[in-house]
Amino acid sequence: MAEPVRIPDAKVALSTASVYPESTATAFEIAARLGYDGVEVMVWTDPVSQDLEALRRLSDYHQIPILAVHAPCLLITQRVWSTDPWVKLQRAQAAAEKLGASTVVVHPPFRWQRQYARDFVTGIWRMANETDVRFAVENMFPWRYRDREMLAYAPDWDVTKDDYRHFTIDLSHSATSRTDALEMVDRMGDRLGHVHMADGKGSAKDEHLVPGRGSQPCAELLERLARTGFDGHVVIEVNTRRAMSAAEREADLAEALAFTRLHLASAVRVPRP
Repeated sequence: MAEPVRIPDAKVALSTASVYPESTATAFEIAARLGYDGVEVMVWTDPVSQDLEALRRLSDYHQIPILAVHAPCLLITQRVWSTDPWVKLQRAQAAAEKLGASTVVVHPPFRWQRQYARDFVTGIWRMANETDVRFAVENMFPWRYRDREMLAYAPDWDVTKDDYRHFTIDLSHSATSRTDALEMVDRMGDRLGHVHMADGKGSAKDEHLVPGRGSQPCAELLERLARTGFDGHVVIEVNTRRAMSAAEREADLAEALAFTRLHLASAVRVPRP
């Protein structure tokens, strides 16, 4: 008789970034139709992603919860929710609290944000101590062009070199940085609070492939999370901008969900009655 299958408590969410160039509203619709457990809202230039009432209405209409908020940390969001990075994080925290999300995902500062970078570790601890929302700091990567490398993030793109309460592991970023993702997860230990599930082949570009299409240990990580009883969120954050149609995009997101659910359902011995 086959061993019983234990499904971990981790919920599988869809990042709204995964439907780009489609809208935040489209992400909610797709997440609900495909059976995702929730969404992670990427706050960016789409006005709906910045509007808490609009997000609440989408969540209610589609009956799909908002599980996480990704603070506006990208180059293209430098003016979203203020030009002050601490104000951005305060607004992300407030959004998470009002929308019922448990996690704020944040990137380490760009190196040219000198004061912000200098205070980042202590500032994140201070904010984390003021709320039940998790601030999960995400691993990044060096920027590469041909044979040149630029360290664009500070204190470091490898966030395990600094002391944070919670981490996000992003497997596309580990591919781009050419880092052993499982070793990074080992360093994160029980402070791993959030996962961005994607894949990559080690290109200098941040690829965000559908899991299983690159070289990253996506299946191995998911199976490890299942064995260890991970109770955070696993967020599908893939690049579908090259999809030739809405149907092709949705097929990619369905495949990513199926892959993730399959490998989270690990054959673990469960006491028989």
